[in-house]
Amino acid sequence: MEGHRAAAPLSSRARARGAVIGAFVVVAALVPATATAAGTQEVDAAFPYLCALPSGQQPAQVRISAVFPERAGTGEPVEPAGVTTTVELPAEAVADLAALGAATARPATRLTVGVAQDGATAEATWRGSAEPVPLPGSGRLALTTTGDVASVTGHGSGDLTFSAGSLAVDLALATADGTAAGTGALTVDCSPAAAGEQEPLATVPVGAGTPEPDGTPEPGGTSASPGASGSPSARPDGPGDRQGDRAPEVAEAPPGGTAADREAPPCRYDDAHPSTSASLNAYVTGYSNVAKLKGASLLPLSCVLIEQGPTDIEFFPDFTGGHLTQHSEGTLRHRGRAQTPPFEATFLTFGFTPTKATMVLEQTGPMTMDAHGETSFVTLYTELETRVRIPLVLRVTALEVNGVPLEVGARCRTKGPLRSPEPEPARFPGDHLLLTGSSTHQPPDQPVGYLLSSGGQLTGEMTIPAFTGCGSGGENLDRLLTASVSGPGNYVKQTQGQTCAVQVFNPDECTEDLQPLEIPVPER
Repeated sequence: MEGHRAAAPLSSRARARGAVIGAFVVVAALVPATATAAGTQEVDAAFPYLCALPSGQQPAQVRISAVFPERAGTGEPVEPAGVTTTVELPAEAVADLAALGAATARPATRLTVGVAQDGATAEATWRGSAEPVPLPGSGRLALTTTGDVASVTGHGSGDLTFSAGSLAVDLALATADGTAAGTGALTVDCSPAAAGEQEPLATVPVGAGTPEPDGTPEPGGTSASPGASGSPSARPDGPGDRQGDRAPEVAEAPPGGTAADREAPPCRYDDAHPSTSASLNAYVTGYSNVAKLKGASLLPLSCVLIEQGPTDIEFFPDFTGGHLTQHSEGTLRHRGRAQTPPFEATFLTFGFTPTKATMVLEQTGPMTMDAHGETSFVTLYTELETRVRIPLVLRVTALEVNGVPLEVGARCRTKGPLRSPEPEPARFPGDHLLLTGSSTHQPPDQPVGYLLSSGGQLTGEMTIPAFTGCGSGGENLDRLLTASVSGPGNYVKQTQGQTCAVQVFNPDECTEDLQPLEIPVPER
C-alpha cells in the first residue's frame, strides 16, 4: 500500500477519493464479471457421500467448486479461491427437519481436505456458511455454503494433491416465526461413500520448472512436466532431510488451544472490577457477515466478565420435572473499558475496491444472559436455551480505500446499537444484539451445545444502523459508510470458550493468575 501511494502521489483527500470513484467507473465498464486469472485451474466436481440423519444413514451428493493455481513455485503458498460446497440431502432429510418443527435451516459446513505430497500428508478444514434456506415441500434439499480457506505450502518439489474427506453440516433450525426449532441446532456428519477413501479434488504441480515467486525458474528445473513417470522425484531440503519426510504446511485460521499456546488479551478481575463468589470469565470470538459486501468480518478474541445467577426451578404439578430459569449478567472488558479490542476487516467495496476498516464494538448497556428450559426427574433429560442480549455500538477508528487513508475523525460510529429481532420486546425493550444457543443433556453423556459455564456457539442476525460523525476537515463520510455497510440480514456466529470460575481454582479451566485457559476457535 505504501508502494501504491508512492507510485501515484496524491495532493489531497478529495483527489484520492476521485481516483477511487474513477477507477470504479472504468473497471466496471471494461472488466467482464466472469474474468478468470491466468494460470488457474477451475474445479467443479460432485462426489457420493453417506450422511447420518435422525432417520438413519442416507445417500447424499456433495459438489465442490474452487479455483486452484495451475502450478506453484517451491515454497509458494497454494490458496484455493472461490470455494463453494453444495450438499444435496435426500427427501428423508427434509422430513427429519420438518419433524423437528423447522421451516428454515441455516447451514455451516466443515469439509476435511486431505493434502499430500510425495507420501507426506496433512489435513485442512474448509469452512463455509450461508443464509437460511427454506425447507422444500417435497424432494431434495440443496445447501450451498461459501468461505475462505487456509493456504497450503509444500516442501520442495512434487505434486500437491487435494482430496475431499469427511464433511460436517451444522444446521441452525428455525420455525416459521423465527424461533428455534427443536434444540435449535443439528449436526449432520457425512463421509465419502467409498469407505476409507478420500476423493481426489485437484493436483497442483510444485517446483521442477515452475517459476519461483520472484519469477526466477527453480535451479535445475525443466519445461517438461514434473515426474514423467507419474511421481515427481523428491529433492533433499537439507542433509538427511528429504521433502517426503515433511508434511505440507497448512496455515489454518486462528488456532485454538490454551492461553499459554498463543497470545490473548488479558481477561482477569481487578480492583476496578472485583470478583464475587459467582464470578466467571471467558473468551469469545466469531464471525459476522456483512451482507452488502458479501463477506465476513472476524470478531476479535475478547474478554467477558460474567456474574452467574442462581438456577431456579418451578416444579411440574406431578413433580416429575420442572421448568428451569437462570439470569446472569456480563460485561466486555478491554483495558478497563466495556468494549472489544480493535479489529480490522478488509472487503471489496463495489465488488473490487479493497477497503480496510479498523473498528471497535462498544458495550452501551447491560449484557444479560437468560437461560430457560425443562428437566425430567424420570429420564434425567434436560433441554436449555440461552439468549444473550447486549447493546453494541460499532465505532470506526480508521478507514483506508484502495490504499488511500480517509480521515474518519474521533466520533465515527453507528447511530445506535446493532439491532436484532426481539421475540420479547415488552420485557427487553431497546435496540440490542440477540444471540441464542441451545443445549441438551442426557446423563451419563456430557451436555451437547451451548451452556454459560462451558461455552459453545451462539448465533443471531442483526441490522447495522446508519453511521454518523464520520469525517473531518469538512468531509462527510457518513453516506459512504452507510451505503457500503449498513442494513439488515447480517448473520453472526459467536463461539464462547470454557469459563474460569475465579473463586474455585481449577487448573483445567483457569491459568494460575485466574484467566480463562481455553481460547475458542472462531467458526463461520
